[in-house]
Amino acid sequence: MPAPRSDADWLAAAARLAARGRPLSRPNPAVGCLIVREGRVVGRGWTREGGRPHAEAAALEQAGDRARGADVYVTLEPCAHLSQRGPACADLLADAAPARVVIGCEDPDPRTAGEGIARLRAAGIAVSLVPLPAVEDSLAGYLTRARFGRPHVTLKLAMSLDGCVALANGESRWITGEAARAHVHASRARADAILVGGETWRADKPRLDVRVPGLGERSPKRVLLSRGVAPDGVKVINSPGAIARLDDVQYLYVEGGAETGASFLAADLVDRLEIYRAPIVIGDGLRAVGGIGLEALALAHGRWTLVEEARLGSDRFAAYRRTRQGET
Repeated sequence: MPAPRSDADWLAAAARLAARGRPLSRPNPAVGCLIVREGRVVGRGWTREGGRPHAEAAALEQAGDRARGADVYVTLEPCAHLSQRGPACADLLADAAPARVVIGCEDPDPRTAGEGIARLRAAGIAVSLVPLPAVEDSLAGYLTRARFGRPHVTLKLAMSLDGCVALANGESRWITGEAARAHVHASRARADAILVGGETWRADKPRLDVRVPGLGERSPKRVLLSRGVAPDGVKVINSPGAIARLDDVQYLYVEGGAETGASFLAADLVDRLEIYRAPIVIGDGLRAVGGIGLEALALAHGRWTLVEEARLGSDRFAAYRRTRQGET
């Protein structure tokens, strides 16, 4: 007989459920909620398109009376502020009277911060806070904007074994195979916006859309890093730091080119680095990344932590999280 699942197990499951809400939940964070009674899920929910209903409201509606005395697992502290769009989730949970609410992350929003937990405890409900990397990752866009005032940035690089993105003459289609390219399109579908540099835009004329069956409507907004005039349907910013002005963007996907990627790395604005490596050697080609201003090799160490890897056909995928001071 399998061992009972721990609070961390249920929260990790809630974090995976929350992924269904990204990025359509904007401007709200994608939150996941599970209601468990005697080891069985009786209610589940995630933040729906446009931010409503919230995950807790959806899970409580599914659970009904079975929520009373149950355990609730929610990735983000239940909201406590009034809204014309619906009641506060802390109040909904208090009325439902579960035995426990286990929360993966406190809400940095000052309208809720700590108040959601306090309201639940005032209603006689036991509350536990169980910080979990999987939960933080599932809320990365929301938390990055709250902490740093900008979107969460993923930099994608597709390269040869020797770190090239193109031949010396600029030919770059295709470095990776179909499976890797499909993976990239799925990643685009999870972003609010996609950014390339002006040189890439002029040379490659990229569509920057999602070409996966069933996900075409998930194509992100297009952003161009350039000092030129904005093409139709494209927003132009003139520096990496200007991403802070992309108010409706929680997740930004940066695809290229080499100087654009280098500028984001040099400004320390990359939170996740995704590398697709094809089993080819180019030699005298164009490098994947330009200079990023490192003055000593020691400064390159300790910055990136491997968080995911996979084989995609003949290509290899690896994702790294930026490890900043105070993080592990």
